[in-house]
Amino acid sequence: MTGATPAPSGWAEAAEVVSHAYFMHDLKPLRNTAPSLNLRTLPLGSVRLARIGWGAEVAIDSTHPGAYAVNIPLSGCIESVAAGIEVVSGVGQASVFRPDTAATISRWTDDCEIVGVKLERDYLHREMARILGRPDMQLPAQVDLTTESGRSWMTLLRSIVEQLKADESLWNNPLVAEQLSGALTSSFILAVMPDDADPAAGARPRIIKRVLDRLHADPSQPWTTAEMAALAGVSARRLQEGFREYLGVCPRDYLLNLRLERIHEALAGGNAAELSVTDVALSWGITHTGRFAAAYRRKYGVAPSETLRG
Repeated sequence: MTGATPAPSGWAEAAEVVSHAYFMHDLKPLRNTAPSLNLRTLPLGSVRLARIGWGAEVAIDSTHPGAYAVNIPLSGCIESVAAGIEVVSGVGQASVFRPDTAATISRWTDDCEIVGVKLERDYLHREMARILGRPDMQLPAQVDLTTESGRSWMTLLRSIVEQLKADESLWNNPLVAEQLSGALTSSFILAVMPDDADPAAGARPRIIKRVLDRLHADPSQPWTTAEMAALAGVSARRLQEGFREYLGVCPRDYLLNLRLERIHEALAGGNAAELSVTDVALSWGITHTGRFAAAYRRKYGVAPSETLRG
């Protein structure tokens, strides 16, 4: 992640730095040791990512004003109590804290580092309503990230972080930041929320066609699964089921394939002296250039740059 901070001189300064970067909180060291703070942050519009390690055993009180916190231990564990629910999360799990609700992390182990995901309350509620069609649903207090969907979300999270580390100009672009935060949020909601809707209510071919028509008309738009579902008038989960049933792929993979076709046409007919592969890819809505290059090679058997030179 980006945004490395200088080493704080003491606990008060360490708490102030993390409060500014993630959530306001009260910090209490549990041992008579100095902090060894490791902090990286990454703002993505309505989502903020933070990697935090105190290097010591601490306790934290916070109400998480205005936003949800999803704290994912990469090592060690965190023990917490919020709304009367006790949670112990280690590697492969995440603790979820609701906004404006008193929460205590009674023990953050000295070897614990987390990736924290801060999701603005109104933004997340709006996305949950669009994706699930249920604005009243609540996130669980703990998330299992060892499931297939949980691992998939973590893979996406890591790939976004790696891509943004490689090219900081991407997350400074509001359109790119919006698309990445939308993809991260949509996949998180689908990974952690139960599917208790009627399984027979799948998306019908007419609804699928409505989405396909719009995708083909403008594949460069920063489409999210939630936006496609809203266009179809179904939940994101139903849309995904419909795409898999009738097209054999998920909406995101279909869109990627469509963009690859448009990019291939542009590169094949372009002039290497006047075009760059990156510019063409970005013009068709690609934000993860590393993943794009690998997908292009799988589809066409050559690198994008070879197509352009040819």
